[in-house]
Amino acid sequence: MDWDDARPTPPKSASIGENLETLSVAELEQRIAAFTAEIERVKAELAKKRAHENAAAALFKKPGS
Repeated sequence: MDWDDARPTPPKSASIGENLETLSVAELEQRIAAFTAEIERVKAELAKKRAHENAAAALFKKPGS
């Protein structure tokens, strides 16, 4: 037995625009969960960057403006 055969295959990453007709209900549900998790991850990063941007703007804001 080859060790490569014993290793589980990693889940296929989902990409936007991919053909969905060949996927099962379970696979579609997994895609939704994966995309939802990715959306939440992106939103968290966006919030961090906006907070950083706002802090920098407040620091360098001209007095009296």
